Amino acid sequence: MRRRTLTPRADWQKRVEKIGLTYHTLADGTPYWDESAYWEFSAREIDRLEAATNEIQRLALAAGDIILNQDRLTQMGIPEAAHAAIRSAWNAEPPALYGRLDLAYDGDTIKLLEYNADTPTGLVEAAVAQWYWLQDCFPDADQFNSAHEKLIAKWKDLKDYTTSPIYFADGGSEEDRMTTAYLEDTAQQAGIKTRHIQMQQIGWDARHAAFVDLDNHAIGTLFKLYPWEWLLSEPFAPQALSTLPPASALREYGPRKDRRTWGSTLWIEPIWKMMWSNKALLAILWELNPGHEFLLPAYLDGPRELTSYVRKPFFGREGQGIAVIRDGNVIEGAPGSGTAENCVYQSIAPMANAGGKTAVFGSWLIDGESAGMGIRESKGLITNNTSAFVPHLFR
Repeated sequence: MRRRTLTPRADWQKRVEKIGLTYHTLADGTPYWDESAYWEFSAREIDRLEAATNEIQRLALAAGDIILNQDRLTQMGIPEAAHAAIRSAWNAEPPALYGRLDLAYDGDTIKLLEYNADTPTGLVEAAVAQWYWLQDCFPDADQFNSAHEKLIAKWKDLKDYTTSPIYFADGGSEEDRMTTAYLEDTAQQAGIKTRHIQMQQIGWDARHAAFVDLDNHAIGTLFKLYPWEWLLSEPFAPQALSTLPPASALREYGPRKDRRTWGSTLWIEPIWKMMWSNKALLAILWELNPGHEFLLPAYLDGPRELTSYVRKPFFGREGQGIAVIRDGNVIEGAPGSGTAENCVYQSIAPMANAGGKTAVFGSWLIDGESAGMGIRESKGLITNNTSAFVPHLFR
């Protein structure tokens, strides 16, 4: 595994804009999409990352059962009003599409940093932009990247389990909007009729107890790039929960003709993803699998024996609220980030560091299977919304 430098393509901005990466440059003019460098791997290293991804997914599946069997949702900071819906959805297995594991990898050890299971972004970069970069710059090399094909295949599988059209909604940021547009495009390539809508444009028809679009058409299936924890803090949270299947419905999710049992809206991602997108999962995984090669020591009740650790709030995106503590001193992040009540304390991981940058490896899962990788680089240990995306290849 090596980080190498090269001269960016002369017209790289136009090239990435053409394929949907319109947010390629930060407000200060610094490239977010950074092709002045790339990471090169061996096929064996890629095989290890793929195997680790699939193994961590297996651990997460087992943890989901235990979380529910031991009634630990409250411990994870999940509102009680959502517990029945999460339990029902977990048992019924409604469609789930994708997720991203953030991994630390230094060429030797692979460790899970967190699981972005509900609203992961970086997909346009990982699935599309770096693939076209590879074709232009290194056509004889390969890339850990099957997300696009697997997304289309998954949408084809979902056609009989969804209503038509499928609505695609996001919260309005440029990155979220383009990520949603890309996912909508993959659904269209699978032969699915779609419509785009902003989250704030969704209305509620009290008479029919259903969410509706601007034309008052019922929204039967909704992909939302909008975190469940945000949705449940909105004024319409009770209505959202009312559209989900009842707690008593525990049989497997059936084809479209059986959907009357399941409330008025099918949500993608399903509400049970709150268990995996919650950083409390990191401590539960360690508790259930102490010493596992892909896990870091992590705790809910304080740092225990850890003298150097990362304190992470249960919920948050793009590094929000994270603090890095070494020997009792905050060396990165806000000193007051998070609270003891809703934080996980995770050991600092061995990280890849080159060119003055620390790399985090985002390993994608489509339909629960490993599907590729995207790399983010930061000057420090915390990956945030200014961390650059750097392409990769393997030989």
